[in-house]
Amino acid sequence: MRLLLKTATLLVLMLVLGQADARQKGKLDETQNAYAAAIRWGDFEGAVNFLDPAWLEEHPVGEFELSRFEQIQVSGYRDMNTSMEPDGTVVRSVEVRIINKHTQAERTVRYRERWRWDDEAKRWWVVGGLPDFWKGE
Repeated sequence: MRLLLKTATLLVLMLVLGQADARQKGKLDETQNAYAAAIRWGDFEGAVNFLDPAWLEEHPVGEFELSRFEQIQVSGYRDMNTSMEPDGTVVRSVEVRIINKHTQAERTVRYRERWRWDDEAKRWWVVGGLPDFWKGE
């Protein structure tokens, strides 16, 4: 009888944890899609709302940084692959095609997004800031 009770308790616990993971995964997909749409449509001010508040406190996004995005038009945004690190951080490799508005030259940039689950806020945050399309230039 005790074994049956322990087994039933364990099964219920696994079911509850599985549902929590499924809800987190659903929220991750929803949040990543909204963030991708903001980047894809050039709404970088809106994309700032997806950045981790703790990261933003140490690295505020200023007007100068946002004004740089006015020089480009995003022509494509593609999720290459997604993986999870042991600490629960989700890493997504992304390929973005951008067009320089002044030269009309298109180029492809690859970068990694790091996503952190916030238990308190019950949401996912991007850790590490907006994509740097000018790295190396």
